[in-house]
Amino acid sequence: FSEMYIDNETISVNFVKLCHKKEVNQFGSQFLPTFYYCMFLFSLLGNVLVLYIMRRYEKLNTVTNTFLLNLVVSDLVFTFSLPFWAAYHSSQWIFGRLLCKLVGGLYFVGFYSSILFLTLMTFDRYLAVVHAVVASRKRKKTYALVSLAVVWCVSILATFKEFLLFDVRNSANYGTLCEESHTSNELLAKWQVAGDYQQFFLFFLFPLTVVLYCYIRIAVRILSLRMTKKFRVVKIIFVIVATFFICWSPYNVVIILKALKTGTNSDLCEDSLDYALYITRNLSYLYFCINPIFYTFVGKKFRNHFQKILAENILCINNPFSASQSSKTSSQKNPESVYE
Repeated sequence: FSEMYIDNETISVNFVKLCHKKEVNQFGSQFLPTFYYCMFLFSLLGNVLVLYIMRRYEKLNTVTNTFLLNLVVSDLVFTFSLPFWAAYHSSQWIFGRLLCKLVGGLYFVGFYSSILFLTLMTFDRYLAVVHAVVASRKRKKTYALVSLAVVWCVSILATFKEFLLFDVRNSANYGTLCEESHTSNELLAKWQVAGDYQQFFLFFLFPLTVVLYCYIRIAVRILSLRMTKKFRVVKIIFVIVATFFICWSPYNVVIILKALKTGTNSDLCEDSLDYALYITRNLSYLYFCINPIFYTFVGKKFRNHFQKILAENILCINNPFSASQSSKTSSQKNPESVYE
């Protein structure tokens, strides 16, 4: 910022400092493409396997499986954007303006909806275990459809900024870029700060509060009923909560620090938060790869289904499972069956 004096009048002139961040971009180009391709393959394998098991062994019209099916769809929406970002970080954006907006928007729709579906599934488990009698009356088709509509609408509305601002532009240093642009620097900074606070409060603090409350109540309920295998169930709950916290907390701490830094007009060209954002953001993305495992294969029923697939198609041995195990059922006879 400087002042110029012309004919005894003061004119304020704002100079915008450009941040090239060459080292940060080189770090991303070396690390992110391989990581995104690996995460794409692993997430695709896990989610498609869950879909196959559900299609073959489960009833798809139950409330629990409806939520799980939508969680898988949201994970896949996010997952299918990763090859585009991998190619982009390895060179430049080569897919055109339409795909820039579409991939940029759907990336965040999948990202946000997956978090909300995980939260919804946790709340649904809480109802099934802690309020089993009420849940048996309330957990109907209307409840499921309204819940799904709310999650998808909130996720799409929260991504309005990305659909609006993502566009391609040409850079002399980096070629064709796909990023939030086509607005003033001041307005773009305000949008980014608002998005950071939205991410922290709506898609981290709120889900974390719900997850902690629900799983604490579930653990207390299970322990109070003196069930068999109760300690195994409590360990599963602990692993789910701990993994959620470990994967998501560092990224959201960096997000809120970045928002505070932007709001106080600090040195935005300093690189430490950019490196931290690269690392913590991709740690949080790992949760999309492992949540199908947590929400299916930690349960005995899904493990049995998976073992039957291995026995029938890979190991070529006789099926050791009884007909009752292979029947399509999703009945909830007791609170622990939520984890079976």
